[in-house]
Amino acid sequence: MKKIVLLLTLFSATMGMAQSNLNDILAAGLNDAERFTTAWMAPVTEASVYSISNGWYNSADAKPLGGFEISIVGNITGFKNKDDKKSFTLNTADYENLTFVDGSTSKEVATALGDIEGVDVAINALVQGQPVSATFELPSGLSSEDLNFVPSGYIQASVGLIKGTEIKARFLPKINTDDVKIGLYGFGVQHDFTKHLPADKLLPVAISAVVGYTNLSGEYDFTNTDVINGENQRIDAKFSSWNFSAVVSTRLPVINFYGGLNYITGKADTNILGRYEIETVAQPIVYNDPFNISNKVSGVSGNIGTKLKLGFFRINADYNIAEFSTLTFGINFGFR
Repeated sequence: MKKIVLLLTLFSATMGMAQSNLNDILAAGLNDAERFTTAWMAPVTEASVYSISNGWYNSADAKPLGGFEISIVGNITGFKNKDDKKSFTLNTADYENLTFVDGSTSKEVATALGDIEGVDVAINALVQGQPVSATFELPSGLSSEDLNFVPSGYIQASVGLIKGTEIKARFLPKINTDDVKIGLYGFGVQHDFTKHLPADKLLPVAISAVVGYTNLSGEYDFTNTDVINGENQRIDAKFSSWNFSAVVSTRLPVINFYGGLNYITGKADTNILGRYEIETVAQPIVYNDPFNISNKVSGVSGNIGTKLKLGFFRINADYNIAEFSTLTFGINFGFR
């Protein structure tokens, strides 16, 4: 199903192929399509903002002047037990032209994270004064493909400056295929307050503040469906997040432990672009760049992790507890 590409490539670096009938909902008119798409996409955009916000630190001990570390960071943001995020109640009274084929007036349907399949809807109404008749199945979500997580990944670099300050940058090289375009970048800064203490090298712990910004953008082409004709039909998605963290860690030679309290705030803007043609008995109804959706996300999280240093090579892993909890792991190469 094309939703694998839509959800995992726009919100991560994972790729796949399939079909999506998300744009078929436009046959019900702009108001119905925007209402459904907003409810369908909200949970996955929230999970994606949480996913890309993690991985900014693996220690509170800032690097000295000239110290550096290059990391490959991966995040797995799970939602297996998030049943309230996998479905929503579609009440036909809230829609102008959408009805259930079986005559129901209200029913639980899948979000982009869900696994409810086989829900058929019908449209037999006047849309912009034109008679429209169509029947199609509502899109399901990732759980229907036995996927219960949203991944993200990137390369991250950190360099130490003076006075306990460390700057960071992350990126995902631009990926371009026939259907998908995706890229990620971010920047951050960490400041180690214990570096200002006279005996900081004797302290067993370090305490830092970290601020990080991440931007993920992606575009996905889903032109071919059964109900809607047209051209250049695509989703353009942009995610941005800020992570403000207070971090503490041990300062041991080989293995260390770290933890943080984080405030995450972010935004997801999703634009439905292209030309969409709905056939009628008279003339087609045409939509160009029909609508955009904006979701804001914010929340508090806490994490705990460990880091193993073996000379130039290090590995780390931590678990972040939040509205959408995330497992982060990193492979690091550096000089400290």
